[in-house]
Amino acid sequence: MAVLLAAVSAEAHHSAVMFDDTKQVTLEGVVKEFQFTNPHSWLLVDVTNKDGSVTTWGFEAEGPSTLLRNGVRPADFKFGTKLTITGRPMKDGRPAALWVKALRADGVEFYPGGRPASAARQ
Repeated sequence: MAVLLAAVSAEAHHSAVMFDDTKQVTLEGVVKEFQFTNPHSWLLVDVTNKDGSVTTWGFEAEGPSTLLRNGVRPADFKFGTKLTITGRPMKDGRPAALWVKALRADGVEFYPGGRPASAARQ
């Protein structure tokens, strides 16, 4: 997984071209790790597949200053936190996505890129 994230991170620093902006994936899982780092943060989520195996998905977001401005803090996503997360998947099918929204099991929503106008009205 570290090699995957290193490769994705190196490419991600320059653009989001590796993510499919025409698709979204929504997955349920538990937080494995929140890498709250510059220039990009990663939320690693363990997702249990139908066969019982677990796949770790990486969700990329902006750096800490942008996340803090948008109400996302490291304490919000501690190890084991249950959530439903939505993102724009990698074009090549690897288990990674550009993080769009997370909904914790307690009903709190997080938008790392800022709350869209349509969500603000809800």
